[in-house]
Amino acid sequence: MHDRTHTSKRLIGETPPEFRSTDRDPRIDVCRGIALWWIFLDHIPNNVGSWLTLRNYGFCDAAEIFMFISGVTCALAYGRARQRDGWRGMIGRSLRRGWDIYVAFLLLVLACAVLVYVAGGDLADESNTTVLFERPGATLAHAAILQFRPVNTDVLPVFVICHVLFAPLLWLLLRAPNVTLGVSLLLYALAHVFGWRVPAWPDGFWFFNPLAWQFLVVLGGWYVVEGKTIQEWMTSRPALILSALFLVMSLVLALGQDLKVLPQAVTGLLFPLDKSNLSPLRLLHFLALAIVTSWLVPAGWRGLSTPILRSARCCGENSLPIYCLGVLLALVSQLDPLDISNRLSMQIAVSLGGVLMMIAAAALLNALSTKRKPAVRAVDRDISAAVANPKVEDRARRTVLDPQLRAVAAPSTYRP
Repeated sequence: MHDRTHTSKRLIGETPPEFRSTDRDPRIDVCRGIALWWIFLDHIPNNVGSWLTLRNYGFCDAAEIFMFISGVTCALAYGRARQRDGWRGMIGRSLRRGWDIYVAFLLLVLACAVLVYVAGGDLADESNTTVLFERPGATLAHAAILQFRPVNTDVLPVFVICHVLFAPLLWLLLRAPNVTLGVSLLLYALAHVFGWRVPAWPDGFWFFNPLAWQFLVVLGGWYVVEGKTIQEWMTSRPALILSALFLVMSLVLALGQDLKVLPQAVTGLLFPLDKSNLSPLRLLHFLALAIVTSWLVPAGWRGLSTPILRSARCCGENSLPIYCLGVLLALVSQLDPLDISNRLSMQIAVSLGGVLMMIAAAALLNALSTKRKPAVRAVDRDISAAVANPKVEDRARRTVLDPQLRAVAAPSTYRP
């Protein structure tokens, strides 16, 4: 007989088990690190290295992966912060992270301007910084309100908004996850139907339309909260077959369009895909890719311990500084001494050298962060002693431990 009192459905407002865990799924950082490499390779114009990325083999590229994983890591990091520090602590952390990304964006704008000024030539036009030198005051003012962005920095303003607004999003996801996802999908559809865009300066619109791309962030957060409900369907044979067929179809169409082997009437109906507004075909391709990848790379897969994937994980753990470094390296690759337009050897050298520099920088950041581990272990010893000593009153125990817990972050927390 079935136990009628048992249910696996999460109650409204109940904390998902992922928020109570301190485990860190290495697949998240590995995927984010690989996406960072792909973004760097795709940002280099006329680069043979871009044939190693996802862009040429389907409808979507690394941007969809990066955005979805950001939703996942935000939900995990801020959900666990809420579990540990309450809503006030969680809101403070999300605002601080949004501020960090905002400052990184402004510093990246200045770094791009300095690099272009030193290099001279036509790089100002190619990097969208000409107006910065013509009208520096107005340009910096509009950069401060996220309306001006040099080339390849467009995703950072979207992340600023996502982090600042993630606290109310998480509140909604915990109480009405399916309704929240439905509203997000509706906003995505309305942005397509009515052409809603966010204006940029001095003209045009945000390249990554936040009204459309927000759906991937919400989807990532929803998957953390409610993903268990569709896990069985995602791993079912029909889902895998349909996803694989869609990936094969997109592969044929993408290669046919790049190699000019398909009739123009066919490719003209599909390409170019609207990346700015997250074309539905790009979204479907990403979902199919996610289903197949989750089946091919299960949790605990031994391949995650290989050197190249450990390097990717290292980059994924430091996504913000590594992304900014990749933008600057892609800009450096366009300098006249490194002109790679017709030099295959230079394209390979710049691509490989840039990825190795990203890995080295990430390893250095991780090495510097290990200096905090002795403090973490000290706090763990204090916690164990306090818990083991029944004579210590709760109030005294909180007085001793709470400041230390706030000062030292647990080593297993995610960096959103």
